[in-house]
Amino acid sequence: MCHTDLHYIKNDWGITMYPVVASHPAVLLGWRDRSAVCLLTPSRLRHALSYFSNADSTTCPAVTVGVDFGVPTWFHHDSMTSRYVVHIPESLPLDKAAPLLCAGITVFSPMKQHNMLQPGKKLGVVGLGGLGHIAVKFGKAFGLHVTVISTSPSKETEAKTRLGADDFLVSTDPKRMQSPLVRRQACARSLDFIIDTVSAKHSLGPMLELLKIRGVLALVGAPDQPLELPSFPLIFGELTWKAQTKWWCASTFLLVMDWRCDVAGKRTVSGSIIGGIKETQEMMDVCGKYNITSEIELVTPDRINEALDRLARNDVRYRFVIDISPKSNF
Repeated sequence: MCHTDLHYIKNDWGITMYPVVASHPAVLLGWRDRSAVCLLTPSRLRHALSYFSNADSTTCPAVTVGVDFGVPTWFHHDSMTSRYVVHIPESLPLDKAAPLLCAGITVFSPMKQHNMLQPGKKLGVVGLGGLGHIAVKFGKAFGLHVTVISTSPSKETEAKTRLGADDFLVSTDPKRMQSPLVRRQACARSLDFIIDTVSAKHSLGPMLELLKIRGVLALVGAPDQPLELPSFPLIFGELTWKAQTKWWCASTFLLVMDWRCDVAGKRTVSGSIIGGIKETQEMMDVCGKYNITSEIELVTPDRINEALDRLARNDVRYRFVIDISPKSNF
């Protein structure tokens, strides 16, 4: 479960067709029979599916479940062509791997597109939630210096000790965002990339000021209101007013305002949403190699409404996963 479910249930984007049962990718085991072996080989009998609106759902012996917006995944089996089946490495627990089909590919795709996964580069992650905590894990796995930018000061310890972030900034504190401390922490204008995962309205201006020249900010959150995107940080850089005092006579003086523009722009703002099957498989293989999983809280179907209420309050670390196995009495 993620904020996409909330947006869709509440019709925040104006595209919901009621009645609707919001849902996300589901993970089940593949059938262990001869026909499955012929199609997928024995080593790929554990599957998950990322399903798109144009997917070809012709018969396939792999028991997998997918989702399009508004189409529920709450059933125990389905048929699907193997071209739309993604292998989950055996080393990853299925419940902790399930959110990777959403959150994992959502942050991995722009990271790959903009060549972010380079050791030694500096990455900023805006928002430490379902998407953000996975972005931090990818960044640290590939040897990046990761700075978490959050509205919640209480998340600093968790970001650094549990997820391994190198720095932490509180975005709601303008003095700290612009203070010399930020510059000493090598954050101001030194981030090569920023992944913005926030799903609420906010200004991109302060984030752009953290990017170095030719830096890239990738948006992966989906707010229900337009974002604030000032143009000057993109094309110029920091604008400052410098006051100069000149004495005119013995008793009067003239105040001259000198407008100075520090040209350090050429920043890029991009956007991304999930990814294709091939890229999703690549992401899953990377997660298997580096043991990257989602931090989850497992709930049963009878607690879905409770989980949605908590999700709206950001009261989850960091993804709810619904157990639809037979033991959950679903």
